[in-house]
Amino acid sequence: MSKRPGKAYFMISAVAQRYNIHPQTLRLYEREGLLKPSRTEGNTRLYSEEDLEQLETILALTRDLGVNLAGVEIILNMRRKMEQMQGEVNEFMEYVKRELARGIDDWEQRLSTALVKASPTDLVRAAQPDATVTKSEPQKKSRGA
Repeated sequence: MSKRPGKAYFMISAVAQRYNIHPQTLRLYEREGLLKPSRTEGNTRLYSEEDLEQLETILALTRDLGVNLAGVEIILNMRRKMEQMQGEVNEFMEYVKRELARGIDDWEQRLSTALVKASPTDLVRAAQPDATVTKSEPQKKSRGA
């Protein structure tokens, strides 16, 4: 991960002081893979705003909810997967909307050149089930004498 110009970055001592935690705790979170700060050429850790948001989530889970680090890792992985899936669902919905709009345009074009003119609303009518119609058993043939 490299430092991007124009973004705010914080050194480990500033982050530790801001969140009232020991720098060793931040190093532990990095070893456990919960935080991934970028590094300078001199190997100094630099925490971005995104890293601080992640740290706030970790601290809320551990301090407020009593979740251990293994649980934090599972929760963060699940959140990441859920965000990915939400993105995929959003992409799919956009695709469906585009295809639906294209399909309606195709139908309108077909209807305008049809022999019998009809509007799309005429084609989409919900059939209401008849409540009086019931299935009857087949009639048994009686053997006459």
